[in-house]
Amino acid sequence: MMSISIKTEEDIQGMRIAGRLAAEVLDYIGPFVKPGVTTGELDRLCHEYMTNVQGTIPAPLNYCPPGYTPYPKATCTSVNDVVCHGIPGDKVLKNGDVLNIDITVIKDGYHGDTSRMFFVGEPSILAKRLSEITYECMWIGIAKIKPGAHLGDLGFAIQQHAEKAGYSVVREFCGHGIGKIFHEEPQVLHYGRPGTLDKLVPGMIFTVEPMINAGRREIREMGDGWTIKTKDRSLSAQWEHTVLVTETGYEVLTVSAGMPPPPAFIDPSKNSTVPA
Repeated sequence: MMSISIKTEEDIQGMRIAGRLAAEVLDYIGPFVKPGVTTGELDRLCHEYMTNVQGTIPAPLNYCPPGYTPYPKATCTSVNDVVCHGIPGDKVLKNGDVLNIDITVIKDGYHGDTSRMFFVGEPSILAKRLSEITYECMWIGIAKIKPGAHLGDLGFAIQQHAEKAGYSVVREFCGHGIGKIFHEEPQVLHYGRPGTLDKLVPGMIFTVEPMINAGRREIREMGDGWTIKTKDRSLSAQWEHTVLVTETGYEVLTVSAGMPPPPAFIDPSKNSTVPA
């Protein structure tokens, strides 16, 4: 517990700004996601928007955790059966593809981290449902956040919802604490048992970012050392918000004008910044 940083009022203000900017990159890139565009072109557009328009730094670029090679791009673009960390490149998007675009910006030292699913042209019914259930999973997890709750409560709620729909939860990757450091304690698992793991206290900030597979939960790593795919080649989806634990509940920090609203069954009166 001691290694989880509790954010000051100044930190929280910095994180609100970084969170909004990260979400605004996703607002900006949406119209460019269409058949014929490459993931590399989407990355280039995001990178230019961050550096030239926002004055933010793309956190993934050259990010190098121990045992990895430096990440070569400004964003992650995970298409179809890619679970996470897809490296933008020459891949041309075609009608029916689905992709997750994951954005982390640094502004004045603070990290804002968020991702959304995008449909290229007309998605299949399966892809649409998987994306929708994954979005609900993220919000069901977020809705459990309040002082005194445990991280296991979030994981359990997410896992229940995914498995009830016939899907599986990826175990190897999780949400994380975030602030002036990109990845810090705690680890936010998207499966688990109620009443277990860290107890939430006001001032904690972490991401909720479930990765949900249409098939089995097993994954495989590609030769580039970053890209993770589903082992059975089934579709995977992910959504992500950065969230603050408040005195009474939670506040979503990665908020922008173009972000999709919470699912209808989520009560937004519990927090201060999610548009109802």
